[in-house]
Amino acid sequence: MAARRPVDDTTSNGYVALLRTPRAWTFLLPALVARLPYAMLGLGIVLLVRDTTGSYGLAGAVAATAAVSQALIGPQTGRLADRHGQAAVLVPAVLAHAAAVGTLIALAHGGAPEWTLFLAAAPAGASVPQVGAMVRARWVNRLNQRPALLNTAFAFESVTDEFTFVIGPVLATGIATAVNPSVGLIAEATLTVIGGLAFAARRGTAPAPSGPAAPGLRRASALASPGVRLLAGGFLGLGTVFGALQVSITAFAEDAGTPGLSGPVYGLFAAGSMVAGVLYGLIPWRSSARQRMLACYALLVIGCSTLWAMPNLVSLAIAGLFCGLAIAPTLITGYTLVETLVADGAKTEAFTWLTGAIGLGLAVGSTAAGQLIDHSGPSLGFAVALIGSGLGLVAMVTMRGLLLAPAAPGRTVVHGADARQEPAGAGLRG
Repeated sequence: MAARRPVDDTTSNGYVALLRTPRAWTFLLPALVARLPYAMLGLGIVLLVRDTTGSYGLAGAVAATAAVSQALIGPQTGRLADRHGQAAVLVPAVLAHAAAVGTLIALAHGGAPEWTLFLAAAPAGASVPQVGAMVRARWVNRLNQRPALLNTAFAFESVTDEFTFVIGPVLATGIATAVNPSVGLIAEATLTVIGGLAFAARRGTAPAPSGPAAPGLRRASALASPGVRLLAGGFLGLGTVFGALQVSITAFAEDAGTPGLSGPVYGLFAAGSMVAGVLYGLIPWRSSARQRMLACYALLVIGCSTLWAMPNLVSLAIAGLFCGLAIAPTLITGYTLVETLVADGAKTEAFTWLTGAIGLGLAVGSTAAGQLIDHSGPSLGFAVALIGSGLGLVAMVTMRGLLLAPAAPGRTVVHGADARQEPAGAGLRG
């Protein structure tokens, strides 16, 4: 087996070299279309349910149901993609997603019982295509012989994620205020179908399916790695920031009499993250990825500590911008670390666990913030972001040793679809 690639590859080749990777644009463009709705779904559900029921608590809970469903089912679809190929999972997923979103809209406007909204939100979240994880798996596949570009690729993907979080909320709130919230969700479903099917059609750049496990070998989840579990816990705390801010900014803007500004304010938070991600990917880091992870997460907690005290929308937008500066670096470093903890046949699943953890944290954050807002006003909803990120930082600091690749004799290694024992010194990459 080949020696394991170091965590901290240089990024000196830069974004230009990355984007010159053969056939990269053939999957990047449709992926962008398919990923844009990811930032529209949760906020779109909040706006729809709030508009039809008048309750932020119910709106946050329904959006949380979709997020929890996505967090639980997403890694399983990632695992299926590793085993059977990305297209085999994407095509039915995007079609099911469109049907589920349509059902949710019909129920909300039809005055259906509240419990039916949860039933429709669950499949809407479960069927969200895990395009971000699949793109990262494609980069790993394409850059197998150019590992120095992989950290740059993860930086580029995190910037792309943040770009969608700049544009997505603006689209969702813009359509909701100019037309109505249901049209915003229709746009979300349409983009998901178009982008997802186009991305699935680019089969040539996808990793080869790992296939079924060999007879007698147990198929292990990427979550079998303690380091992956710790990173998932850290990303759970990160997700509470997203969830709390989505609901709290919406309520804060409405309380200020300017509901149409909630999207731009949240977009400014994401813009700060996007700028930080671009700069992060340009730096040839000499510190370890583990050190960077702890530092970035600490900065995130500091940024969240000011949000609840902001007296008006302008100060909140500025505080959100500075808070966002820590988001993309934390995401980039987390994906860089997790890529080293599992082998090629489990990459998509590993990335999806992190994405799913963010979704689960978003569910917790939006639910808790929604309840606090209904009872105590919008400012207190921001405290959820501080608590969630603070707990994540405590976990990352106290268990940081798990982020190092184990080297004990007879350690268990997740390699492809198999879990088996390897002697000390064996690499993770085959």
